[in-house]
Amino acid sequence: MSENKDQKCRLGTVGGQAVMEGVMMRSKTTTAIAVRNLETKKITARVKPSKTIRDKVKFFRLPIIRGIVNFIEMMILSFSTLTASTEMLGIEEEKPSKFEKWLEKRFGASLMGFISVIATILGLGLSIFLFIYLPSGSAKLVDNFVEGDMNQYIKAFIEGFMKIAIFVAYLALVSLIPDIKRVFMYHGAEHKSIFCYESGEELTVENVKKHTRFHPRCGTSFMFVMIIISIIAGALIPTWDPLILRVFIKIMILPFIVGIGYEFIMYAGKHTNFLTKTLSAPGLWMQRITTKEPDDSMIEVAIISIKAALPNEFPDFIVPLEEKTADKKEENTTAKEEKAADENI
Repeated sequence: MSENKDQKCRLGTVGGQAVMEGVMMRSKTTTAIAVRNLETKKITARVKPSKTIRDKVKFFRLPIIRGIVNFIEMMILSFSTLTASTEMLGIEEEKPSKFEKWLEKRFGASLMGFISVIATILGLGLSIFLFIYLPSGSAKLVDNFVEGDMNQYIKAFIEGFMKIAIFVAYLALVSLIPDIKRVFMYHGAEHKSIFCYESGEELTVENVKKHTRFHPRCGTSFMFVMIIISIIAGALIPTWDPLILRVFIKIMILPFIVGIGYEFIMYAGKHTNFLTKTLSAPGLWMQRITTKEPDDSMIEVAIISIKAALPNEFPDFIVPLEEKTADKKEENTTAKEEKAADENI
């Protein structure tokens, strides 16, 4: 009985993300990144406190709202995690070109911030075009062939089909890239290690290997649930003329779709019933693309990351990590500024 209670308490306490040659894990107290260095083949772990505005502002802990806030925070965390993991890989940076030196001299530290903002805007613009404007515009062509009440339902169906087709095609194409395939393998290692931890088993390579790589709280499932909710919401929006108005309305309700999707994913991660199984099925199926079976070395990285993210659960593991930090602070100014902990294993 106590074992089942312990397993229930562990559900949803840690989540993660695959990065280049590594895994990021995040608990309520700690965020950890573990990466296998390309040069030394050793695993480097870096930890920092997990911070969320939801701990400070009660309003941001309300249902739906907390999902919107979490989405924004995870976008920011994902960007910083990818940057940190690239540094930890041990890849030697190329010497900057004359043009890059000129840009750095002219704009200084603000250059990277400016580039990040532009990249974010372009990414959002592309997402809005692919998943909102293009499906709605394609569905609008039905007006030339069908009239009456059926027109509305046919357009909603085409719009939804286009969204799913674009999403699946994009994931299938990027999965063909060798580096992305390795990221997807680390994604599988992340899921397996979380399942192993949540089951209450000891975190060993053999124990982790036997668990499934398909997890109901995965970001892939979240994205698919959001698409399903947006299809339902789109069918309820009667406005198709002008098209730009429909696109504007869909952008305005997007935060609420994110919030509802978050609530469902969290619920599905802790409950198993007909509704959660039905709505989770497409996302779990999509994980056949976004996760691959990891090798033992990848599982080792995931285990280190999850242990580092749970210092209260694994105090014997985290102590040497903190001791190493004290040495690093004297030698490495970057580690000092980031207040990170590095350990070669």
